Amino acid sequence: MDAVDTFDVVVLGAGPTGENLADRARAGGLSVAIVERELVGGECSFWACMPSKALLRPAAAVTGTRRLAGAREAVTGPLDADAVLRRRDDFASHWHDKGQVAWLESAGIQLLRGHGRISGARRVIVEAPDGSQRVLEARHAVAVCTSTRAALPDLPGIEQAGTWTSREATSAGAVPGRLAVIGGGVVAVEMASAWAALGSRVTMLVRDGALLGRMEPFAGELVTEGLKAAGVEVRFGVSVAGVSRLPGREVVLDLGGQDPLTVDEVLFATGRRPATGDLGLETVGLEPGRWIDVDDTGLALGMAGNWLYAAGDVNRRALLTHQGKYQGRVFGGVIADRAAGREVDPRPWGRSRATADRLAVPQVVFADPEAASVGLTLDQARAQGIRVRAVDYEIGDVAGASLFADHYRGRARAVVDLDREVLVGVTLVGPGVAELLHSATVAVVGEVPISRLWHAVPAYPTISEVWLRLLETYRG
Repeated sequence: MDAVDTFDVVVLGAGPTGENLADRARAGGLSVAIVERELVGGECSFWACMPSKALLRPAAAVTGTRRLAGAREAVTGPLDADAVLRRRDDFASHWHDKGQVAWLESAGIQLLRGHGRISGARRVIVEAPDGSQRVLEARHAVAVCTSTRAALPDLPGIEQAGTWTSREATSAGAVPGRLAVIGGGVVAVEMASAWAALGSRVTMLVRDGALLGRMEPFAGELVTEGLKAAGVEVRFGVSVAGVSRLPGREVVLDLGGQDPLTVDEVLFATGRRPATGDLGLETVGLEPGRWIDVDDTGLALGMAGNWLYAAGDVNRRALLTHQGKYQGRVFGGVIADRAAGREVDPRPWGRSRATADRLAVPQVVFADPEAASVGLTLDQARAQGIRVRAVDYEIGDVAGASLFADHYRGRARAVVDLDREVLVGVTLVGPGVAELLHSATVAVVGEVPISRLWHAVPAYPTISEVWLRLLETYRG
């Protein structure tokens, strides 16, 4: 029988979620092992948040400069694509994780390289890259933090065509002459923006009739205008029926009854699936390849024993890095409290429950213009039976915005619960609005009464003065 190594907590997945959960459990006095088969730091560090924003930021800086008379004259040429890609490589640590490994060591968290599979209650088998196996037993908890993978549609020829997913889109070493982007969500919008700025001729094929369908409709409309102004061709109501890679390496997209589209690369940004297919979930009564449902303390539903937790994208509560890190902090603390016999805080907004990932999720789309939102849209609030009113304001009419950029154009919306007179959702679209989002998040999470918000005075002249204008519009 294999020797068994025992830890208080075993974490599967060393991305941002797993790192935060492990850190909080370790800070609570527990011994922690974390298992990772790829790079410590996960998707966000190497194939998502960091490299994608590194690709997007140079274009945003140049575009912002071109919006200011006297500054635009200093911008005399296009982006240096090679320099942008080198900077992107630096932010992705050249796809080496020694810095992240050093952090784990400093935190007292033991790293095991390999693929971890649950083999029964509180037990994990780790297969190392050399084929050897190690058996781990958790005294208190096993936490699944394995995130998601890109979901490719079942199309003829797609497996043979060598198409891009989000990973290739953020790590490619050269600018494709022609790029097709399939999808209308955040990844599609951001990668279309980035590669168009670097010189690709980008065509977006969107099956639905709008971009960013989970945000307020005006967000998708303004972002579409921005993409078109940047030279992106956006085609709505188009579906791909097949894909083929020609001998000369061009890609041909079959668009059903429409003329085929020939490009150099194609990105499918068509959703995510949980990375749970080979974790041994069937040994504890859960279905492999499915999302893991959890309660607000992170415990997996549908099984006995109170030992299996799931945090981050894998539980589908909110597929965003910052929300996964938030869950990791909360659930890691819960595990430490339960191990010590401490009572779990029962309050809805208590430190032992993750609720912001359901009730007040902030998100930024780093396009031009930026789109930022938190909480509910108007339609979502009405669907929940809340008596609401939407208050809109043109951000460009704020003095700080006109100073920020010539001919500034944007829009702010606050969704007000009329019975409680608190904000349940905010959406902001325009240059630089990402940095306004946390103030909106605090207002929504804190359920700050509108009467109280009147006394949160924005500095003049800043774009934040839009808060005052929204309140004035609400009062009429």
